[in-house]
Amino acid sequence: MKKITNLFKLVGPGLLVAATGVGAGDLATASFTGSQLGTVILWAVLVGGFMKFVLNEGLARWQLASGQTFLEGVATKFGKPVGWIFLFYLLLWSFFVGSALMSACGATLHAMMPVFESAANGKIVFGVLASLAGLMLVLVGGYKLFENVMRFCIGLMFVTVVVTAALIWPGTSEVLRGMFVPQIPYAGGEGLTWTVALIGGVGGTVTVLCYGYWIIEEGLTDKSSLNACRIDLGVGYLMTIVFGIAMVIIGSSIEVEGRGAGLLLTLSERLQEPLGTTGRWIFLIGAFGAVFSSLLGVWQAVPYIFADMWRLFFQRENASVVDTRALPYRAYLFGIAVVPMAGLLISFKEVQKLYAIIGAAFMPMLALALLILNGRRAWTGNLKNSRVTEFMLFATLLFFGWIAWQKWVG
Repeated sequence: MKKITNLFKLVGPGLLVAATGVGAGDLATASFTGSQLGTVILWAVLVGGFMKFVLNEGLARWQLASGQTFLEGVATKFGKPVGWIFLFYLLLWSFFVGSALMSACGATLHAMMPVFESAANGKIVFGVLASLAGLMLVLVGGYKLFENVMRFCIGLMFVTVVVTAALIWPGTSEVLRGMFVPQIPYAGGEGLTWTVALIGGVGGTVTVLCYGYWIIEEGLTDKSSLNACRIDLGVGYLMTIVFGIAMVIIGSSIEVEGRGAGLLLTLSERLQEPLGTTGRWIFLIGAFGAVFSSLLGVWQAVPYIFADMWRLFFQRENASVVDTRALPYRAYLFGIAVVPMAGLLISFKEVQKLYAIIGAAFMPMLALALLILNGRRAWTGNLKNSRVTEFMLFATLLFFGWIAWQKWVG
């Protein structure tokens, strides 16, 4: 196993998960919730980040205990039909998340460089260019270049957004009260809805599966690596929480309307009033760092998931390491970078809505699978779920299951 020699190395994959999970929809939800409910809702960011940590820790624990990826465990323990259902789901999810990320990158770049008279045309052109740039970075540089670029984007988005929040800081006592004294404002009857949306929007959905492949790249492959993974994930989700808190603070300082990429642009324009042109540019740079790092993370990691499924259902190989130079990985990489371009012709709001509906179904399925897979000592040995972990996973299952029901029925 590759030795961990310093903290910077230790927290690599966790930072990748954090950056990939923060997309335009998450930024928009946090800022709009802050605009509607204020800083009293900051505690919801902590709850959401902790729930995602519990799920990702369970994924890492299964993989380190069993020597199988999560998808391999699903295939061997639940049967191939479940895998086929997930494959269909993955194809739908890839299209809509790909379109949403291209749209977000395109809209943000157009705001930074308004060279087109039509915002719609700017979104399309810049969205296509962002997708192709992500494709080339993954193809040419492999995992190491991807990791370095992501670190840069993470630093960019984290520093600029946190600096923006610090410039309009509402007061330390107010922030601490919002973080540790739970309240849900009435807000015309929509307070609970936005609170739930904020909790569910912290972190990623399908992208949490990518952590298993990234820790293989880093050489973390046995039970002795569990504590390292917990620290890694803890740092990653701590950054996600700080970022979410900053976005809520930014949203609470100004009144905004809209959603998705349009909301981010509105935010940048409103921030120009209290912070000036420099403040607007700081926020836009951070927003682009967030959405492009999410796009790059999805482009690099989601093909791992498809290639793993190809290995399980078609090649029937036992090796758990995905070959990123092989056809299954590269074909899906080109597919996710090109096919969702068709979604740029659809309004961002509609793409984001469909993505949210499809993505909402994944988290309760993941929580249920981890309750089962990590619930038997015969499968995971001494890394079996503890009673506390079982309770947290069950609570997560109920919460995200309720969100999924509301989105699908509503």
